[in-house]
Amino acid sequence: MIQRRIGLLFALFFCLLGVAGARAAYFATVKGGSLKQAAVTQQVSLDDVPAPRGTIVDREGVELAVSGAADNIFATPYQVENPEATAHKLAPLLKKPEAEITQTIVTAEGKHSGFVYLARGVPSTRAQKVADLKLTGIGLEPTTNRTYPRDWLASQVLGSVNPDGKGIAGLEYRFDDVLHGVDGKRRIVKDGGAEQEPLSIKDTKVAEPGKRLQLSLDAAIQARTEEVLGNVGATYKPKGATAIVMDPRTGELLAVANWPRIDANAPLSASPSYSHDDRAVSHIYEPGSTFKAVTVAGALSEKAVTPDTKFDLPPTITLYDRTVHESHRTAPVNFTTAQILAQSSNVGAIKIGLAEGQKNFAKWVDRFGFGRPTGVDLPGESSGIVPPLAKYSGTSMINLPIGQGLSVTPMQMATAYAAIANGGTLVRPHIVNRIGSKAVGGLRTKRVISGSTALQLRKMLEGVFDTTGTASEVKIPGYKLAGKTGTSQKIDPVTGEYSDSRYVASFVGFAPALHPKLLVSVMVDEPQSDIYGGTVAAPAFGDIMSFALKYLKIPPN
Repeated sequence: MIQRRIGLLFALFFCLLGVAGARAAYFATVKGGSLKQAAVTQQVSLDDVPAPRGTIVDREGVELAVSGAADNIFATPYQVENPEATAHKLAPLLKKPEAEITQTIVTAEGKHSGFVYLARGVPSTRAQKVADLKLTGIGLEPTTNRTYPRDWLASQVLGSVNPDGKGIAGLEYRFDDVLHGVDGKRRIVKDGGAEQEPLSIKDTKVAEPGKRLQLSLDAAIQARTEEVLGNVGATYKPKGATAIVMDPRTGELLAVANWPRIDANAPLSASPSYSHDDRAVSHIYEPGSTFKAVTVAGALSEKAVTPDTKFDLPPTITLYDRTVHESHRTAPVNFTTAQILAQSSNVGAIKIGLAEGQKNFAKWVDRFGFGRPTGVDLPGESSGIVPPLAKYSGTSMINLPIGQGLSVTPMQMATAYAAIANGGTLVRPHIVNRIGSKAVGGLRTKRVISGSTALQLRKMLEGVFDTTGTASEVKIPGYKLAGKTGTSQKIDPVTGEYSDSRYVASFVGFAPALHPKLLVSVMVDEPQSDIYGGTVAAPAFGDIMSFALKYLKIPPN
């Protein structure tokens, strides 16, 4: 009996041994390839090595956006033995609350997730301290960290990148393809133990850094422009404001400022949402009286008027069912074209437009580039809204010559005035001077008005600063100035009519008046307590222009 049982045990043993042998043979032959591949997959990885993002600098080489080595910190939740203890050690290095880190790990484990980010873009110095802790289940993933050394400066212009290092706004978005560079590849071989320590690390493809972007922007002029807009914001509590400083001869943008500002290093903390927009190119508004220079330019070019042509001007003018009033004057006057421009007469500008005629007026509006983008190398540029000649009504010529019934961007207005300033050519504005070692942003011009017409306009626009002009209080000792004020009503979205409480105050001007080297445009959206371009926007123009003239050592005239 005992021998029989021993025999059965041996038989069972040999059967199990046979099954084990067959199983081993099966894994060695049929499944050998896949198992070997699985082992390699677990022990060998091919990781992306993010390319260093190209630096953005101003015209003098001042760094505005830079990238440094960083790491994303991640967890493999099921490997973390004690989430609370792990979070306690990580919190000061990740600069996050312990409870938040613990909750992230526990929640991911509950969802059976094998991977979760705890922090992204941690600077390499702090990330190394995380690595030194050698916490089970915690790993590092190489990346780069984008920072803006000047914090608030030109933040809406520079834009931002997402956690993956891709440009999502501003110049970071517009030039992402050249700033990003080409990512590399890294082969990492690890041991088979629980700690998965690297045995070898080899770069199989070296990352190619992104190209350096050099702007025409000047950090000092940009900072002063933003400071002036900040003062406007504090004084008049507007909905928003923007200012542009341009070299009218070349189209180079020396400053593009917006208010409210945002901290480029913490863009998500900004409120309200419109502060993220670069209003210089995206915001459209009815230009009001600043557009009168375009009306006069067309009439001069068509020889419908001269600077000395006189007009009898009542305080109101009616065309069909539309009546327009002068903003201040209540008595009739006899003004020349030059006086109409200097004192911003609505009735006078309408009479000049009527003398020019609908067809010619529409032609010159188009020649100055309104109704289409300027082509500036900033993203999000609006075309504005300009009615085509076929859509003109009987009352169009009582609205359009004074800058009502059409919408423009601040960049369009600056570009149009640059043509007056530089002798009659429309220059494409640009903010990027070099990409890597290659110069870009070359001069693109189109003749709009004659040199003599441009000179006549510059002389007339000097009158805006005379004692009877609309910007008479703005002076810069040693310099003659030229420009135009604008005060325009906004459409009430509820009634569809012009509002009695919502205005845009603006000013566009240049200096020195006869041979301009700088142009400054200021637009203030819905200022409170004062609404006029001459008292809200013109002084800001004076402050910015005064600084820039002296900073650039442009000699007085």
